[in-house]
Formats: sequence, C-alpha cells, structure tokens
Amino acid sequence: MEITWLGHACFKIKTGDKTIITDPFDASIGLKEPKGEADIVTVSHHHFDHANTKAITGSPTTLEGPGEYEIGGISITGVPAYHDKEKGLTRGRNTLFVFDAEGIRVCHLGDLGHKLSDEELEELDGVDILLVPVGGTYTIDGKEAAEVVAQIEPSIIIPMHYKIEKLNLDIADASKFTHEMGAKSEALDKLIIKAATLPEEGEKVVLLKPKL
Repeated sequence: MEITWLGHACFKIKTGDKTIITDPFDASIGLKEPKGEADIVTVSHHHFDHANTKAITGSPTTLEGPGEYEIGGISITGVPAYHDKEKGLTRGRNTLFVFDAEGIRVCHLGDLGHKLSDEELEELDGVDILLVPVGGTYTIDGKEAAEVVAQIEPSIIIPMHYKIEKLNLDIADASKFTHEMGAKSEALDKLIIKAATLPEEGEKVVLLKPKL
C-alpha cells in the first residue's frame, strides 16, 4: 500500500491496481487543486475544501456518506460522526471512512470535531493507520487529536488538515499535535507499507510532505 498526501485532508491511497482519493479540495484554499485519476473518491462532508470531486478523473465511484461498500476487493465502511461538539448543530455531519485492503486497516477521520463515542470506536476497532485532523478551528486541535489517537491506538498516525505553506485557512500547524504525542516522528515523501512491516509496538507519527 502506498499513501501520498496531496495537501489538507486529501490523500491518494494506492492498493493493488486501485487508487482511492479522499476529500479533494478546491483552489480557493490557496493550494493547487489535486489532480489525477482514481477508482474511488470519498467525501467526508460537503464543504468546499473537501468535496471538489470534479477535479478527479477516471470515472471514479464516489462515496459521500455512511454505509458499507465493497469495491474492487476493497472493503470500505463509512461511519457517521459530526463536524463539531454539538452533534452537527454548528457545522453539520461528518463521515469517517475506514478502508480494509492488503491486511491493513486505514481510517480517514475527515473533519472530526469531537472525541469518539463507544459506538464510533467499535466501528474503528483494529485501525492500523490513522489520518487525523490536528489544526483546530474547524476540527479537533492538536491536544484533542492526541486524545483521539489514544482512543483508537493505531500503529501509524498521519496528521492532516493543518497549516502549511500557501494554505489560507485559519488553522494551526502540526507542532502542538507532535508535542502532545511525544512520539518519534518521521518525515516522508510517501508512506509505503505492508501488513508485515507495521510497527508491532507503540505508535509512530509520520509527517508526510504534501505533493502539491
């Protein structure tokens, strides 16, 4: 499996001969909009910085909400959650997407705005790689993200949705999150991983360099 960060909450996940792209954004956030072909596109919620599906080519299947899906040998679960701490009253609903492929379980938390309930955690049981927002303002912040990581206990954590060069959204960088985690972090251009090479003990923070 190969995971590349395209900026913000947008990732390209390649597994076998299939490509997944998550939460494609539009150029109004200051970053060059993501391009490329995909077989599957997921949209955690319909805000401009997460739902620019027209930027993605290849006639992909688009998943936009909760449910259980099986596409090209990939099992995908959309778990209902919220964009805020008021059960959606402020910013609406948010879908957490879990991808099962190659013996690896990957979870993209979208714009999660709260700690997870027991019911949500049950759906996320066994997650190996967690893609977690850490920038605050519109999502959980660095401290809250570390608390969510502790709830899920993944092997690899990849922060997203934080301030990077040219991004014009009023969110924080990843420093608070990495400080809260206190775990060894590694900067990579992309994550290439197999089930057999997942860390056996502890948690590893991977800071992906955005491919813009």
